[in-house]
Amino acid sequence: MATQALSDTTTQGIRVGATAFYLPQESSPEQSQFVFGYRIVIVNEGETAARLRSRHWVIIDAEGHVEEVKGPGVVGEQPRLEPTQGFKYTSYCQLATPWGTMEGTYQFERDDGAKFDVRIGRFFLAREKK
Repeated sequence: MATQALSDTTTQGIRVGATAFYLPQESSPEQSQFVFGYRIVIVNEGETAARLRSRHWVIIDAEGHVEEVKGPGVVGEQPRLEPTQGFKYTSYCQLATPWGTMEGTYQFERDDGAKFDVRIGRFFLAREKK
Protein backbone atom coordinates (compact mmCIF):
# COMPACT_ATOMS: atom_id res chain seq x y z
CA MET A 1 0.00 0.00 0.00
CA ALA A 2 1.38 3.40 -0.96
CA THR A 3 1.91 6.02 1.73
CA GLN A 4 -0.09 9.19 1.17
CA ALA A 5 0.50 12.79 2.21
CA LEU A 6 -3.14 12.80 3.34
CA SER A 7 -4.87 9.82 4.92
CA ASP A 8 -8.66 9.39 4.67
CA THR A 9 -10.18 6.16 5.99
CA THR A 10 -13.59 5.06 7.25
CA THR A 11 -14.24 2.19 9.68
CA GLN A 12 -17.73 1.30 10.93
CA GLY A 13 -19.03 4.75 10.03
CA ILE A 14 -16.19 6.70 11.66
CA ARG A 15 -14.15 8.69 9.13
CA VAL A 16 -10.62 9.80 10.01
CA GLY A 17 -8.61 12.29 7.95
CA ALA A 18 -4.96 12.97 8.78
CA THR A 19 -2.26 15.23 7.38
CA ALA A 20 1.16 16.30 8.66
CA PHE A 21 3.45 19.33 8.39
CA TYR A 22 7.05 20.03 9.30
CA LEU A 23 7.80 22.43 12.17
CA PRO A 24 11.22 23.96 11.35
CA GLN A 25 11.13 26.37 14.30
CA GLU A 26 10.82 23.42 16.72
CA SER A 27 13.38 21.21 14.95
CA SER A 28 17.18 20.93 15.23
CA PRO A 29 18.38 19.02 12.15
CA GLU A 30 22.02 19.28 13.27
CA GLN A 31 20.98 17.31 16.39
CA SER A 32 18.80 14.87 14.41
CA GLN A 33 15.59 16.28 15.88
CA PHE A 34 12.79 16.75 13.38
CA VAL A 35 9.40 17.84 14.74
CA PHE A 36 6.18 17.33 12.80
CA GLY A 37 2.69 18.54 13.54
CA TYR A 38 -0.34 16.63 12.37
CA ARG A 39 -4.01 17.50 12.03
CA ILE A 40 -6.76 14.97 12.57
CA VAL A 41 -10.42 15.30 11.61
CA ILE A 42 -12.81 12.63 12.90
CA VAL A 43 -16.42 12.53 11.69
CA ASN A 44 -19.18 10.13 12.69
CA GLU A 45 -20.81 9.25 9.37
CA GLY A 46 -22.65 6.33 10.95
CA GLU A 47 -26.10 6.07 12.49
CA THR A 48 -25.20 5.71 16.17
CA ALA A 49 -23.15 7.74 18.64
CA ALA A 50 -19.68 6.61 19.68
CA ARG A 51 -17.00 7.83 22.09
CA LEU A 52 -13.27 7.80 21.32
CA ARG A 53 -11.69 5.94 24.23
CA SER A 54 -8.02 5.45 23.29
CA ARG A 55 -5.35 5.80 20.64
CA HIS A 56 -2.55 3.59 19.32
CA TRP A 57 -0.01 5.18 16.98
CA VAL A 58 2.74 3.40 15.07
CA ILE A 59 5.45 5.87 14.05
CA ILE A 60 8.28 4.70 11.76
CA ASP A 61 11.30 6.84 10.91
CA ALA A 62 13.42 6.71 7.72
CA GLU A 63 15.78 4.17 9.29
CA GLY A 64 12.95 1.78 10.16
CA HIS A 65 12.89 2.56 13.90
CA VAL A 66 9.36 1.90 15.19
CA GLU A 67 7.80 3.77 18.10
CA GLU A 68 4.36 2.91 19.43
CA VAL A 69 2.31 5.43 21.38
CA LYS A 70 -0.76 4.27 23.33
CA GLY A 71 -2.99 6.12 25.71
CA PRO A 72 -6.48 7.27 26.66
CA GLY A 73 -8.30 9.67 24.35
CA VAL A 74 -6.63 12.35 22.25
CA VAL A 75 -5.22 15.71 23.44
CA GLY A 76 -6.69 15.05 26.88
CA GLU A 77 -10.21 14.41 25.61
CA GLN A 78 -12.48 11.45 24.90
CA PRO A 79 -14.98 13.04 22.53
CA ARG A 80 -18.43 11.52 22.05
CA LEU A 81 -19.63 11.95 18.49
CA GLU A 82 -23.29 11.87 17.55
CA PRO A 83 -24.11 11.00 13.92
CA THR A 84 -22.81 13.79 11.60
CA GLN A 85 -20.74 15.30 14.43
CA GLY A 86 -17.00 15.84 14.06
CA PHE A 87 -13.91 16.51 16.18
CA LYS A 88 -10.65 18.14 15.09
CA TYR A 89 -7.31 18.35 16.83
CA THR A 90 -3.65 19.09 16.19
CA SER A 91 -0.72 17.36 17.85
CA TYR A 92 2.94 16.63 17.10
CA CYS A 93 5.68 14.02 17.13
CA GLN A 94 9.46 14.05 16.90
CA LEU A 95 11.68 11.91 14.69
CA ALA A 96 15.45 11.44 14.46
CA THR A 97 15.21 11.46 10.65
CA PRO A 98 13.84 14.05 8.18
CA TRP A 99 10.93 11.82 7.16
CA GLY A 100 8.83 8.94 8.39
CA THR A 101 5.27 7.65 8.56
CA MET A 102 2.42 7.44 11.05
CA GLU A 103 -0.60 5.16 11.20
CA GLY A 104 -2.68 3.54 13.88
CA THR A 105 -6.07 3.01 15.44
CA TYR A 106 -8.54 4.70 17.74
CA GLN A 107 -10.70 2.54 19.96
CA PHE A 108 -14.30 3.72 20.04
CA GLU A 109 -17.18 2.62 22.25
CA ARG A 110 -20.88 2.74 21.38
CA ASP A 111 -23.49 3.68 23.98
CA ASP A 112 -24.39 -0.03 24.33
CA GLY A 113 -20.79 -0.79 25.41
CA ALA A 114 -19.69 -2.32 22.09
CA LYS A 115 -16.03 -1.47 21.41
CA PHE A 116 -14.40 -1.33 17.98
CA ASP A 117 -11.15 -0.17 16.42
CA VAL A 118 -11.10 2.61 13.83
CA ARG A 119 -8.19 2.61 11.41
CA ILE A 120 -5.99 5.69 10.91
CA GLY A 121 -4.43 5.20 7.49
CA ARG A 122 -0.69 5.68 6.97
CA PHE A 123 0.51 9.18 6.11
CA PHE A 124 3.89 10.83 5.56
CA LEU A 125 5.86 13.03 7.90
CA ALA A 126 8.34 14.86 5.64
CA ARG A 127 10.65 17.81 5.89
CA GLU A 128 10.38 20.15 2.93
CA LYS A 129 13.36 20.15 0.59
CA LYS A 130 15.33 23.39 0.40
